[in-house]
Amino acid sequence: MAMDSSALLSQPFLFFETPIFTLGTQSVNVIWLAKFTLCLGLMLLVVRWIRHILNTRLLVGLVVNEGDRKLIANLAGFTLLAVGIVAIMQVMGIKFETLALIFGGLGVAVGFGLQDITKNIASGITLMSERKLKVGDLIYFAGGEGRIRDIFLRSTVITSFRGSELIIPNVQLTNNIVEKWGYQAKRGRVEIPLVVEQHSNLVLVTELLLKAASQEPNVLSDPAPKALLQGFGDIGLNFELWVWTDHVDQRSLIRSALNFRIEYLFRLHAIKIPYHPTNNRNLYPAMEAAANPINGSPEAASMPSIHNALIELPYFQYFDELEIRELIEKGSPRYFNPGDILVKQDEYFPFFCVMLKGEVDAIFENEKVSQRLFSLEHRDFFGELPLLLKIPYPTSMRAVGEVVLFTIPEDCFADLLSRYPQIKAAVSEEMLKRQEYIRLCQSSLKKMGLLPEEFDNNPVTWLKSRLMKLWGN
Repeated sequence: MAMDSSALLSQPFLFFETPIFTLGTQSVNVIWLAKFTLCLGLMLLVVRWIRHILNTRLLVGLVVNEGDRKLIANLAGFTLLAVGIVAIMQVMGIKFETLALIFGGLGVAVGFGLQDITKNIASGITLMSERKLKVGDLIYFAGGEGRIRDIFLRSTVITSFRGSELIIPNVQLTNNIVEKWGYQAKRGRVEIPLVVEQHSNLVLVTELLLKAASQEPNVLSDPAPKALLQGFGDIGLNFELWVWTDHVDQRSLIRSALNFRIEYLFRLHAIKIPYHPTNNRNLYPAMEAAANPINGSPEAASMPSIHNALIELPYFQYFDELEIRELIEKGSPRYFNPGDILVKQDEYFPFFCVMLKGEVDAIFENEKVSQRLFSLEHRDFFGELPLLLKIPYPTSMRAVGEVVLFTIPEDCFADLLSRYPQIKAAVSEEMLKRQEYIRLCQSSLKKMGLLPEEFDNNPVTWLKSRLMKLWGN
């Protein structure tokens, strides 16, 4: 018999004890639901803690790799969660017969209303149990590419090469084709498809494709690159260049570098890449319309071209187009206003700096004086001595007017010195002219305890001896 509403109002706590429904022989009220929710929450915290301990401590001590650690931790968490829910219901008075009815009813409800979630959970269990895909694997699938960061019951988290995270429903990985590279796999093949005109010299095309592959540092010589004629298309001959690399996760960058090299070599040897006839009318007028106003505008004249500025410099003028492109790709322009400090005294700046525009003063400051040692103008460079000696700047570098620098990272600068004797000679010649600057570098090394007391006081002689030790000549 239902309780009178006036009785509920007079005894408010009876509301929490009033049965809402029954599960088998167990009456369910507000207090029972609160206890169940609290126990379930505590159990979830315990399961999460156990997963964390397994993944970051216990299995690490057993020398289990990252992929297997996460798999074991996730399976253990799923098992504990299922057992915990059953145990909580048992402790709170629900019998096994009742549980069977409950889960049976839930199965019917899930079958009608939660089919997608059920499929994804089943797929997650399949992924975890079959272990065909593991954490750390590099995969390519219909929705993108990246490395598997974690596998959960409903979805898989993939870290893309752009740095973002892709949350992929598990059913997409179990019901579709997935290209997998192993956890440690780095070697793979990169394909470059291209089309050349019908009457092209096929021997020359093959030669140029293989030459482009041989010039790319990330391409392996064994297995050797291959140039394949794949067929005869409507607008030309379909070629494909195959190369192998030990950096397959960087294949987009490698493909881009090879495309640059191929286009450059084809242009040098008059090998033409045809365009589809339906696109020609749309492509070229648009390009011309975009190019003509810019090239003739005052804005274009006031903006220095990094490419043109670099090839005008005596130490870069013998670079070909590909070498200049590689340099521009590795370096970066920097822009400064009058009075800006480019580099502070006693600061290590890991860049070789080329002056493309403006004037810079080298200022030495201490408690007593502030002295300008020398000035640099267009086509000059600085930063070579601190980089070679691994010391902070002995002076501050200050912009006199508007300044444009092209900065080359330390590792790229070392590579330029080793590959191009002309640059090494230009750097050596310029360094020997800056005697006062060399003295300050000597003092910096002495303060750091890297210079013996009996070093030669003649800065030119001292620098020549240092360069001989650094460069071996």
